[in-house]
Amino acid sequence: MSDARLREEICRYGRSLFERGLTPGSSGNISLRLEDGGWLVTPTNASLGFLDPARISRLDAEGQLLSGDKPTKEIPLHTALYDTRGSARAIVHLHSTHAVALTMLPEIDPRAALPPMTPYYLMRAGETALVPYYRPGDPAVADAIRGLAGRYSSVLLANHGPVVAGDSLEAAVFATEELEETAKLYLLLRNLNPRFLSPAQVADLVNAFGLDLPSHHDHDHDGD
Repeated sequence: MSDARLREEICRYGRSLFERGLTPGSSGNISLRLEDGGWLVTPTNASLGFLDPARISRLDAEGQLLSGDKPTKEIPLHTALYDTRGSARAIVHLHSTHAVALTMLPEIDPRAALPPMTPYYLMRAGETALVPYYRPGDPAVADAIRGLAGRYSSVLLANHGPVVAGDSLEAAVFATEELEETAKLYLLLRNLNPRFLSPAQVADLVNAFGLDLPSHHDHDHDGD
């Protein structure tokens, strides 16, 4: 896909997310990793609903600005996810209401922020990690994401919002939307003792669709 087409795709998906209220004001950012190792990324203080393709930031493989406006200050979290998750080609970060609300609940498991509620949550977003609060733009958030060692394609930043990687921009957007809808379901059903997918049902999805879920890896979590 040409550079111009990729820029248009970022604007199209950004506008869609904004118009449906998934990230307000100038919040949220989108990046695409290019074949030369560089990126296209949305500028700082830019609304995803009103992006200009010509002003999208073009970075080289070292993260230096080549053209366009100054990039989002959230570059460290994008870099960390790209560096640790080799299959990632696009990342979407939003301030979506229900996902942010989920991060503030006391019972949330940092290694599985949401239970297995629906098949499409697992198929699109996988399992979701929760990392502690950091000031927006704080390079320390990159260390927290690197500490996940690439096991998660979807990560929630406490009191801030989701960061989701995909093997295409469409996949990253769809996974982010699925994460938001699942967080909404969780909040609607909280304390109502809902039925989640059973371990056998989750295992069936893993086998049928080749899902890469952290809980189905033989990771040693001792000392986490």
